[in-house]
Amino acid sequence: MERVERIAAAHPNEWRGGWRVIAAAMIGNGFGPGMYQNLSSLFVPGMTAAFDWTRGDIATAAGIGLIGALGVPAIGRLADRLGARPVIVGATLLLAATLAGFATLGGALWIYQLLVLCLALSVAGTSAVVYGRLIAARFVTHRGIALGVATSGLSLSTLVLSPLVAGVIARHGWRVGFAVLVALVLAVALPAVLLLLRGVVVAPVHRAGEAEDIAPETLLAGMSAREARRDARFWRLGLAVALVSLASVGLITQLAPFGTDRGLGLEQAALLVTAFGASQIVGRLAMGLLVDRFPARLIAAGFAAISAAAFAGLLLPGSGVAGLAALVFAALLMNGAENDLLPFLTARLFGLRAYGETYGALLTMSLFGTASGIVMFGRLYDATGNYAWPLSIAAGALALAALLFLTLTERREGEAL
Repeated sequence: MERVERIAAAHPNEWRGGWRVIAAAMIGNGFGPGMYQNLSSLFVPGMTAAFDWTRGDIATAAGIGLIGALGVPAIGRLADRLGARPVIVGATLLLAATLAGFATLGGALWIYQLLVLCLALSVAGTSAVVYGRLIAARFVTHRGIALGVATSGLSLSTLVLSPLVAGVIARHGWRVGFAVLVALVLAVALPAVLLLLRGVVVAPVHRAGEAEDIAPETLLAGMSAREARRDARFWRLGLAVALVSLASVGLITQLAPFGTDRGLGLEQAALLVTAFGASQIVGRLAMGLLVDRFPARLIAAGFAAISAAAFAGLLLPGSGVAGLAALVFAALLMNGAENDLLPFLTARLFGLRAYGETYGALLTMSLFGTASGIVMFGRLYDATGNYAWPLSIAAGALALAALLFLTLTERREGEAL
């Protein structure tokens, strides 16, 4: 702890030096590929009607396309070596091109699959793979809440955009909905991020005297990526976040159809997406505040247990729109918390020496959980005509994740920042 205390003392006002990085991360994350993932269920009814695809067809294509997640660690290594800015620009342009591709889709399912692969490749440059390193280098005492605020950008965009995009789709069709997303990425997100990062040190290795908002030693402390992979906690953490993603993202991509199956109209079902967005904000900020004060493994286990219980609650019939929204809020609370927790624990357990590559590898495990959950929810619905089995599996996965989080012992003295 001596190293942490020394850095915190040298930078007593972390927010004054790091607010621009936080704001850039909020925007970059909020308008990244997670934006489409969180809103994707709004597009499912129109696409299934247009191309005669089943929900399982879309889910399987999306799951296979997430093979692109294999490229995330390599892109994280590029960010470690080249710095954040070129990776951010390249990933954002790829994201915009991918969304434009969705808007012009014909009926070929393999093209949809290819576009999802491109979407997965854009994750690294629009997420905590790049922004988490910049934040962790500037925040020590308030690292948890800083990451929580930064990752809440996706929650805010989901909360605001879900009713707006649902309205656009209802009035003008799903292709126009995609066009709106492209415009937001190119006209709002990319210019704002570049403006906020102007003059901010984003180089891979910081030299003393370059800026006052960063402690030079923080970028070099910790494990190499190979050393991190030899640590059993790396694999337990990776499995835990994969299980969380399997459970939560599978439901997220089916929220609107799930709502309509329960008797809601599309715009009412969009309220479930809004409830999800609200849970993301609460989950991220609450997790950030709590892990700065209490052992992260205990907080993570508690969040996962709450979400497991809520998934079990979704199996019960008879809930109205308010009841469903409340259960969705609690069920997806861990998904919001995970987006703050994973970069926090990566920096805490393994340090910043190879942060991009280490976090990228953990994120790849999470994305494979995502792919499995998307396929599971879609295919089991096609096979059974309801969501009982996927909801049950999701509840069990979150309960197991809670147990795995409990095994993540705190960092030993002198191990990593």
